Amino acid sequence: MTDLARPDRAEVLEMLAAFGQRAAEDVPDELGSLELTWLIAEFEQRYGIEPDLDDEAFEAVRTVDDAVAVFRAAVLAAGGAASGSAVGGVAGAARP
Repeated sequence: MTDLARPDRAEVLEMLAAFGQRAAEDVPDELGSLELTWLIAEFEQRYGIEPDLDDEAFEAVRTVDDAVAVFRAAVLAAGGAASGSAVGGVAGAARP
């Protein structure tokens, strides 16, 4: 996993499109808690990284762009980002 810009918005939309078997362009920007829970599971499977989301951070993810930011922060945290911290108080842990 060398592209630390991943996942991008298109990939997150693709993951969400699989939830409900719809086209990516039919995915609304606003996320419900079920969609977000499913999306986190998909991200964990694809990347082998568990985003460290407490309840407050989970509730703050309301849009596709919010999810992209959380996932990118998790990828950066797992990749050993120099700062050691993630955007918005969200970090990620690589699975053993």
